[in-house]
Amino acid sequence: MLQNNQAECGGEIGGIKIEKARLFRAFRQMAALFEGGRVFVAFDTETTGLKAENDEILEIGAVKFNRDGLIGESFNRLIKPEHPIPAFITAINHIDDEMVCGCPPVAEVVKDFSAYVGKKAVLVAHNARFDVKFVNASLIKSGLPQLENLTVDTLTFSRWAYPLLANEPEKGQYKLQSLAKRFGIEVRNAHRAEDDARVCMELFLRILKDTDSVQKRKGKIT
Repeated sequence: MLQNNQAECGGEIGGIKIEKARLFRAFRQMAALFEGGRVFVAFDTETTGLKAENDEILEIGAVKFNRDGLIGESFNRLIKPEHPIPAFITAINHIDDEMVCGCPPVAEVVKDFSAYVGKKAVLVAHNARFDVKFVNASLIKSGLPQLENLTVDTLTFSRWAYPLLANEPEKGQYKLQSLAKRFGIEVRNAHRAEDDARVCMELFLRILKDTDSVQKRKGKIT
């Protein structure tokens, strides 16, 4: 039986409470799902800010995979926001108003993303609460069902797998790009959703490999 750690996904949208993300840290059970052939979807969002209640999604990228490798096509959609993109956001991810002027609205994209994920796939994201929070907020605003999939946070997973990194003098060792550099994972287009999703998948697979002996030990792993 999977043991899920429920994490508050945060806030209310139009008076509707955003449900909790189904995050779990039972890494042995998660690894068993992977080895058993379950489909996983690594994903990332680019947004106009940090608050799902007020800010907007600009881009969703995702890759679908299982123990045998990638499955089908990746998911990569830009979204036309309701408000102009702040300059400091464009400086980070290089997405500007001109790029998204002919793109679909968020309601269409999150609907398609929900269909891409399906109900049984396990979601994977780095700082997953952030991304799930934004997607579910947009689904609520669009009158659509929220994602209720089991979700693996590679930020939490990496802290569990590599606890000694916390002792290093340089901060930010658990950031996605820092971990990618450490483990030789190719970064092709940092801070763009599709490539960050692929990097997240590669990190997830690396952690599974590095913790294989621990996953197989007897006793409870939390």
